[in-house]
Amino acid sequence: MPDKPSLTLRRHLKAPPAKVWSAFTEPALLMRWWGPKDTVTSAAELDARVGGRFLVISHTPDGEEHQVGGVYREVAYPEKLVFSWAWRSTPERESLVTVKLSPDGTGTLLTLTHEQFFDEAARDRHQGGWGEALDRMERLFGE
Repeated sequence: MPDKPSLTLRRHLKAPPAKVWSAFTEPALLMRWWGPKDTVTSAAELDARVGGRFLVISHTPDGEEHQVGGVYREVAYPEKLVFSWAWRSTPERESLVTVKLSPDGTGTLLTLTHEQFFDEAARDRHQGGWGEALDRMERLFGE
């Protein structure tokens, strides 16, 4: 069976790992950067513990609602989060996200790996979405 498509993105953030961790695990912070540009996140339910679930609801400028959720598989504060990922519209297309946070000078090196995509088109859409979301996170931390 051929490997499923994946992507890896890296960013240096001007914040310590604990603060970046909070941006992934605290709803109020997550809602400030989550999603592609111009997307508004209207709700975030995060139970960041092994076996805990998350659900994030976002809206595009044209009014479309998008819901994504999953289950936390690994939670190692403040260095690693692993969680499943499935859109409400395509729950059968579950993939896996790993977020690693490493101290890097006065900030954090964030490495986000999203793997087990259904196909290359899905990977490409997520690469754009995650890229824009991480741009927003950089601005949140004053890049």
